[in-house]
This record gives sequence, structure tokens and C-alpha cells, in this order.
Amino acid sequence: MTSAPENHEPRPTTAETRAVRTRHARRRRTLIAGATAGTLVLGVGSAVAVSQAHKTVTLDVDGETRTVSTFAGDVDGLLADEGVAVGDRDLVAPAGGTALSTDDEIVVRSGKELDVEIDGKESTAWVTAADAHEALNLLAQRGEDIALVASRSEDRAELPLQVHDGDQVAVVHDDTVAVADGTDELDDVLDDAEVAVDEDDVVTLHTAGDAGVTAESLPEGADVPQVAVVVQRVEVERVTQVKEIDFDTKTKKSSDRFEDLDPKVKKKGEPGSRTVVREITTIDGEEVSNEKVTSLVTAEPTTEVLVEGTKERPEPEPEPATSSSGSSSGSSGGASTSATGSYSGSNREIGQQMAAARGWSGGEWTCLENLWTKESGWSHTAANPSSGAYGIPQSLPGSKMATAGSDWQSNPATQISWGLDYIAGRYGSPCGAWGHSQANNWY
Repeated sequence: MTSAPENHEPRPTTAETRAVRTRHARRRRTLIAGATAGTLVLGVGSAVAVSQAHKTVTLDVDGETRTVSTFAGDVDGLLADEGVAVGDRDLVAPAGGTALSTDDEIVVRSGKELDVEIDGKESTAWVTAADAHEALNLLAQRGEDIALVASRSEDRAELPLQVHDGDQVAVVHDDTVAVADGTDELDDVLDDAEVAVDEDDVVTLHTAGDAGVTAESLPEGADVPQVAVVVQRVEVERVTQVKEIDFDTKTKKSSDRFEDLDPKVKKKGEPGSRTVVREITTIDGEEVSNEKVTSLVTAEPTTEVLVEGTKERPEPEPEPATSSSGSSSGSSGGASTSATGSYSGSNREIGQQMAAARGWSGGEWTCLENLWTKESGWSHTAANPSSGAYGIPQSLPGSKMATAGSDWQSNPATQISWGLDYIAGRYGSPCGAWGHSQANNWY
């Protein structure tokens, strides 16, 4: 619909136009409502009135009202003379063929397609209204909860009509309510209320009652408007979470390992990881959606491999009979002979003598004493049923000590001799072996 009245008398000023709007407001609203229902209440002239007589009428085009002097005989002629084109979805009251009489009022409303939300469901609707207030009234018959949804152009909120022509409106935002002039377009109303919106925010228009606007929520002394502009702050955030994936465990059988030993870790298991990206949307700080965007395995778990023995352990050979001067435990006295000589006393005393012969006395002896006290309590018959370690130095297996003497099972001196050789070859000294044992619980 277009309007180009360049060849007619000057239009009234803005102040005059508003005065005319106020004077005809009630009549115009009645006219629009009647036209929407299919009943026209204006233009009661008869067919005889269609003449070339001069007459003065009021023309209201989408809320812009002016007084027109015309010789047109009917409404169609007037609109043609005034350059007002009417589309299929536009409203004209009285109808186009109605004869004109002096003091008639002709109302034209352009059909506008709006995004609306009715009882929580979004759709589009065509309305013939001058402002959002009229549109809300026209749509009220379709549901109980009506809202107009503003379209967005970058950081602008737009409607194809004014908010509330000639009246103030409430602007609800950020837990506060402001009051602004509703005569302007929606974006100007928000500017007037000093409210900025970004591309994610939602702007809707409601009746003030539906928006919960009360006198107490308004600035002091302000009247309760009929229309409320509601700004909802929408935040969309992507959150990355890394979740651990448990590793599996696989057990292999081995005939080379005794069955009475605990399973041995051949390959250590390592957990994997999964990276999940979620998109979380909040409106005015309240979460409304939490959706998974991606879920990817970023590290595969490593399967742990255990070795379980199946080998039966042989029955231990009986210890040979010994005389009272034979082998001794850590607490009993006696005499022992090894390849390196004869020693007497308890197992601990024999160990001290043999260590001193190697030059390991003082602090080195203290380290050796601590080490084998921890391992066996200096008992030459100490046996570990889990690992198979045996004797004072806890040789694994015990048969390794046969290199120091065939009596390795019963002679503490033979065991000590082998143990001292082992420490010297692997760690250099008893303190080196003791330090390793403290750090790793084995030597």
C-alpha cells in the first residue's frame, strides 16, 4: 500500500495529527473491530450520494490521520485520488464502493504479517492494526496468552508497526521495569529506555497484565501502560568436559610361573578419555536446554595384561639333620662354615663378621642389618609363600644361592656369603641396597 498526496493541500502538523487521532480514536477502534467482524459501521450514505459534490472527509492510513477535501463520489475514488493503493490483505472501512458524505471517516489498515506466540506455540499471523496494542487486541480471541515476537536484524529488534501510538509502554528487562514513549518503532522504544539487546536476546510484546507489570513495579508516579516490551537475555555457551574411560583387564596363563604366586602385571593398564562438548542455553540466568554437540574418544584406553601361573610348586626337600654346632637362626648361637671360612655366633653375628671381612662395618653394617631384618628377620629358613623367596637375603628363587654352596637351604653362612656377593655386584654396598629397598620395597 502506498500513499503520495503531493498534489493536494498541505498536511496538518504532528500536533494537529495527534489531536485528530485523539478525537477520533474511539470511533476508529469501533470501526476497525466492526470491519474485522464483517460489519461496517461507517459510510451510511445512499447510492444517490455518489456525486461530484465537494465534501470534506477524514482519512486515517495506518494511524496517520489527515483531513481531505475531495470531489470523489465513493471510497475507491478517494483512495485513488490520494494515491493509496490497497492490497488483498489490507482493511478499508467503509468498503471501497461506499458513497462519500461530508464528515465521513475512512480508515485504511495495511495487512502485516507478524511472528506470534499463542499459548506457547509460535506461528505467523496477518493483522490489520496500526500498532502493537491493536494487534494484541485483535489476536486476543485466538488464545489466552498472546505475544508478538520481534524479528532481529543484527542487534536491532523490529516490528512492522508502532508499539502503542500516542501512549507510553513498559519495558521489562534485567529484573527491572522502565517506561518509554510507545509512539516510535520498537528499536527506538528500546533506545528511549536505554536497553541494549544482542543477537541472542528475545524481544516480545505483551499486554502489561500478561507481562506482570503492576503499579508497584513501575517508577514512582507512572501510570500502568497497556503494552509491555519484554527483553529476555539469552546466553548460549559451549562447555567442554573430559571424561575418563576405564581400561579392561586381560589375564594370560603361563606354565613358567608358580600357581601360588599372585598374578604378575605384564602390561600396565591406562585409562582413556572422552571429550564431550555440550551447548547450554540460559534465559535470564535459568537453564532451558543442555544439548550434546559432540562426543569423541580422544585417547583410547590401554588394556592391562596379567600373567597367572599354572606351574605347581614342588614339595620342599626335608632339611638334613644338624648337630648343636650346626646352623642357627637369628636368635640362636652356633658355628657355621662356608667357602670363605668358619664363623660362630647367631646368624646376625655371623653376618656382621662376614661383612666386616669385606670392610663393611659401622654405617654399612647398620644398613645391612636393617635390610635383612626387614627381609627375613635374619632367619635362614624364612620362606615367602607368595613369591618363593628364601633365606636370610630372600633370594628369588632360593636355589640361586647354590652358587655359594650346596648347603644353601640350611647354612646361614652360605646364604650370607651369597647375599653379600649379590649386594656388592648389584648395588656396590649395603647402604646402596638399603636405599633402594626403602624407595621401592624390594632390592
